[in-house]
Amino acid sequence: MKTAASTLTLSPAARGAGLVELMIALAAASLVLTFTMVMFITGQSNFAGLGNYAQLSNQSRLALDSMSRDIREATQIISWQTNATTAVLVFTNAYKGVQTTYSWTSTNSTLVCSQTGQPDRTYLAGCDAWSCSFFQRTPNNSWTFFPVTNLAQCKLINMSWKCSRAIIGQKLNTENMVTAQVVLRNKP
Repeated sequence: MKTAASTLTLSPAARGAGLVELMIALAAASLVLTFTMVMFITGQSNFAGLGNYAQLSNQSRLALDSMSRDIREATQIISWQTNATTAVLVFTNAYKGVQTTYSWTSTNSTLVCSQTGQPDRTYLAGCDAWSCSFFQRTPNNSWTFFPVTNLAQCKLINMSWKCSRAIIGQKLNTENMVTAQVVLRNKP
């Protein structure tokens, strides 16, 4: 006598998935999940980079506006001192009786403004480099400015700085460089 279980035969389409098919499905799902995770992490890093770049650009623009105003009002450059880790620019506005000092240090990567009678202000944070060059106001025929030999002759300052930030512990693509020429308008 035949039992129901012995007469029942399953067609190949009705059988369950075998071990080989299951392994292939798991491998394909792993690849899709890995690709999705890599795309998510890359997107997050790029988004952080754009945010950092926007903040650095805004910080540099605000610093340049403030520094340009201070330097334009200056009547004389008093001193400029620089070495590998620090730079200090001191100038004065004789009409207002204000002395301004910009100091940059590589150890804390900041550019700080100190003015007579005012609290110190940090103009730039994450500032990797800051430099200045000093020139006379009148250029030659090819618009090249003449460097000064004495800071008392300075009428034009060429400043440049580079700021950067790290993304996930690495300085990848977030960097901002600024160069500006500012004229001392109050210089007699």
